[in-house]
Amino acid sequence: MATQQTRSLARFMMAPSVLLLLVWMVVPLALTLWFSFQQYNPLNPVRDGFVGLSNYALFYSNPAFLQSILNTLILVISVLLITVIGGILLALLIDQPMWGQGIVRILVISPFFVMPPVAALVWKNMIMHPQYGVFADIARFFGAQPIDWFGQHPMTAIIIIVAWQWLPFATLILLTALQSLDGEQKEAAEMDGAGFFSRFIYLTLPHMSRAITVVILIQTIFLLSVYAEILVTTNGGPGYASTNLPFLVYQKALLEFKIGQASAGGIIAVILANIVAFFAMRAVGKNLDK
Repeated sequence: MATQQTRSLARFMMAPSVLLLLVWMVVPLALTLWFSFQQYNPLNPVRDGFVGLSNYALFYSNPAFLQSILNTLILVISVLLITVIGGILLALLIDQPMWGQGIVRILVISPFFVMPPVAALVWKNMIMHPQYGVFADIARFFGAQPIDWFGQHPMTAIIIIVAWQWLPFATLILLTALQSLDGEQKEAAEMDGAGFFSRFIYLTLPHMSRAITVVILIQTIFLLSVYAEILVTTNGGPGYASTNLPFLVYQKALLEFKIGQASAGGIIAVILANIVAFFAMRAVGKNLDK
């Protein structure tokens, strides 16, 4: 039983880390909020000054704003569906006894350790290239016309790349949950005559529900900030077809040098991320209470 003295000592020892983390989070957010009310251009500092909510109005009136919101939602929802469903199927497959099971697990998990720009470059130049890519060779082998993925279907291409990167994470979490299922429950279900699909729907899937909600929560937070894959492959194009909210903020800040509008977009992105995280945390909390 911890005494009051040990609790005070624990708080005292944790205080420096907590304060450092607080400063690390609050200071950048406060500066972003301050810049969002300023007209600031590093190339023309003479025109600096307070402009109120003008930056928010200008960012909202940008023709790419609504498209970027839509692309962000499409990207997040599509990748979540692919990774959760694919992660469940891969976890069920890897959990089966097979030769070289350890090697298979390493190969399945390995894409998660590839840096996003590197993965995007490999997909762009070696797999999805309309002339020299693997998909183009497969299409020509079957007598079909190769697809220009990044020109004709940019969002689909980005969704495939991002899902390939996050599928190992979902598989690892779901496999851990699957292996924690009590073997006696499986044996009891088999003795009662339950088939594979019945056991999966009424036993396995409910047992994995907590892990699924955790995967959705963590991936949603990171998917809302996808940026490198878009920069390396499509640069937001054609037009605004693959521009999401983080990439739009990048364009305003580092291409147009409109720091005020970029800061306003960053605050909007933070608000949207917190709204999504709030509902995701509620869903996770309800699931963990069951």
